[in-house]
Amino acid sequence: MVRSAPGTTADTTTRGEGSTKRETALTLVRTLWFPAFMFTGFLVCYLLPFHNPVPHHVKVAVPAATAAPLQHALDRGVPGGFDLVPVHDADAARAAVTDRDAVAGYVPGPGAPELFTAKADGYSLENVLQKTFTTVAQQSPGRHAGGQSALKVTEVAPIAAGDGMGTGLFYVVLACTIPAYVMVMMLLRATNLGRRDKILVLAVSGAVLALVAYGVARWMNVIPEDPLAILFLFLMSQAVSQTALGLVPFVKQYLPGVAMGLFVLLSMPSSGGAIPVQMVPGFFRALHPVMPMGNLIEALRGLFYFGGKDVVPHVLVLLAWIAAAFVLHGLGALLARRAAARDTATDTVPEPPVEDPALETGQPEALPPHRAASLLPLPQLTGRVTDTAGHPLRDVVITVTGTHGRELLRATTDDEGAYAAAGLAEQTVVVIASAPSRLSAVARVAIRDGHPARHDFHLAGRAVTV
Repeated sequence: MVRSAPGTTADTTTRGEGSTKRETALTLVRTLWFPAFMFTGFLVCYLLPFHNPVPHHVKVAVPAATAAPLQHALDRGVPGGFDLVPVHDADAARAAVTDRDAVAGYVPGPGAPELFTAKADGYSLENVLQKTFTTVAQQSPGRHAGGQSALKVTEVAPIAAGDGMGTGLFYVVLACTIPAYVMVMMLLRATNLGRRDKILVLAVSGAVLALVAYGVARWMNVIPEDPLAILFLFLMSQAVSQTALGLVPFVKQYLPGVAMGLFVLLSMPSSGGAIPVQMVPGFFRALHPVMPMGNLIEALRGLFYFGGKDVVPHVLVLLAWIAAAFVLHGLGALLARRAAARDTATDTVPEPPVEDPALETGQPEALPPHRAASLLPLPQLTGRVTDTAGHPLRDVVITVTGTHGRELLRATTDDEGAYAAAGLAEQTVVVIASAPSRLSAVARVAIRDGHPARHDFHLAGRAVTV
């Protein structure tokens, strides 16, 4: 066997093939990480908590005299499923449900046993309660075939007539959650809008979402009438959208995974909207008090069905999310200013811009320098090229590259020596003006969202050698 010596053509070819394979593997990882993340997330965050929902520490108010034997009986059937709250009598058991101190109340007798339920806390949870306490009533001491053992079920927090399955509120909230995140992804393409503009757009859009969602839900009779719900829905949209936008400078190309993980994969199973929070695994129950979707659902339930009980703490959590989002906005702006100052003051090569399909801005493109103002996109980089006497130079080639040398776009000047470009990500670019009979000129220009940059060139003539 003849082995190629190091440095030969065969050895170089082998190294080149290995490098190509590595680049291909890295390209596949960069391309497929997000769908792989979502696939794993749906399995873990949806299949796991929803495949077999069972009650966990469901609080049920019962008369104190019967609490101990009932707890023992329930623990035998569903270990850890129910936590009994001792109360004085049937009226106190009912009050515990309407005051949200318990999700149900059970009074074993004398006479027919009675179960107080609140469908507003979840249709599937009410079903589990009815089945469980029907069995408890039938197995109670003193009950026999001829005895009075039929369970009387009293609904103390009925839901709107148009919400037959008790999940309508969840879908109203969902309509203000996912679009709020998607708006951020779309606004990242609007490179002609600054950070403040984007914050304002998200605020106005969130108000529209809240108004429309409330109006449609009322029209369908999915929720009771209470206009204060519009404010709560607006706060939810801002908690999601402003936080997602604020995270962009910090998580960069990983924003899709971070935002979808927070506001979809983790928020929905822990919200208690589709499946009551008392019926999902402990990890998601622990998230329920802090995630925005769960707090909005609890605030709306309290507003609509429980006389405003416990609304304020959940609204405060939404406000805390919004406050955290504006802290992120401020830190992001500070980092951007420092980066711009550093790029201007030094010749160091800044970090390349984020490049990811999910965060892709508009493709860099040359624009006609003089055109109708209503046409989009708006130019981010403009300038004029003249000779040393100030006369415009036509057909000068303008090349815009990243600081690592990758060409982003190429344009040519018009009769007035003007050029324009759009679709550039927020970064520092290198702009080169060149013409066959002129000395080339190079400039570094900082591109910032919402702040059009301009750079003019004055090209000297190229000396002609004889």
